[in-house]
Parts: sequence; structure tokens; C-alpha cells
Amino acid sequence: MIILGIDPGSLVTGFGMIESDEHGERLLAQGTIRLDGKLSHQNRLRTIYEELHILIKKHLPDVCAIEMPIYGNNAQSMLKLGRAQAAAMLASLNLQVPVTEYTPKEVKKAVTGNGNATKEQVRYMIRSILAISKETEIGLDASDALAVGICHIHRGESGKRKPHQSWDSFLRANPDRIV
Repeated sequence: MIILGIDPGSLVTGFGMIESDEHGERLLAQGTIRLDGKLSHQNRLRTIYEELHILIKKHLPDVCAIEMPIYGNNAQSMLKLGRAQAAAMLASLNLQVPVTEYTPKEVKKAVTGNGNATKEQVRYMIRSILAISKETEIGLDASDALAVGICHIHRGESGKRKPHQSWDSFLRANPDRIV
């Protein structure tokens, strides 16, 4: 199984592609989509969609695991983050790749055993789990995305969360998130 993990952001979106089979987990690709803050928010969303669309077509993941925005001090920032998540979800769903969402605490707990772990602790564990050498550069946004993928491997396949097969199924499962 190939899992695409995504840590959405309106300025930096992290991604990580992991292959999981009976021999364990292997890193296929990781990185970030860095967006120019001078661009309009709409153009940044289009870039997220387009870049992830290309990545999905290249690696053909079986599922997309994405971190969902939960909290924030600024309503405008949360709105932008939610839109970035939606652009990422749409890139997956339009290519028939089901999407499963995980909270930041779920991801951190699945990877480190601590739902309040720091980004550096998450990166350390991701390096260990995926046997990523110290010479390989891995940013915090990419390691967060890989952590979302690892969380799916450890939790998603257990049936605790079911992936959304379409926008209709997402909307039916989340009526409280429709404005």
C-alpha cells in the first residue's frame, strides 16, 4: 500500500509518500510545497491543488492521510488553513484516492506515544521509523506529513477511521462542518 501523508498549510504544505507492506514502511518521497505569500490566497490554493495532483499521478497512492485543522487563535488563519486542506483533499478525491483525516494529537500519539510531542520529537521518530539517514534533509513540515502517513498505517487500517470515498461521503459524515 502507498500512503500520501499531507500537512496542509497556506504558505507551506508538507507531503510524504510511504510504501507499507509485510516488510515494513519505506520512504518514497517527501518535501514541501512552498507558496509565495505575495500571491493571492486563491492562487496559492490552486498551486497546492496542482502540485499535489502531479505528485499523486506520479506515485499513485492508495490512500491520502491528511492532518485536519483543529484549533487556532486567529479565525482568518484557521479559515485559510481549512481551505488549504480542502484543496489537498480535492486533489486526492478528483483522482479517486480516498482521504482519511487525523487530528494533530492523534498523529503525534501514533508516532511518538505523546499527543503533545514537539515537531522536533516527531521528526526524530520519523527518521527512526523510516530509517532516514541524518544526511537526508527533512523539514518539519515534511516530517509532519510523513507522521500523518505513519499514523494512518498504525491507526487507519485498524478501522478506527474510515476514508472518505467522495465529497458526498465526506459531507454526510461531517454535517457539522458545512457552513
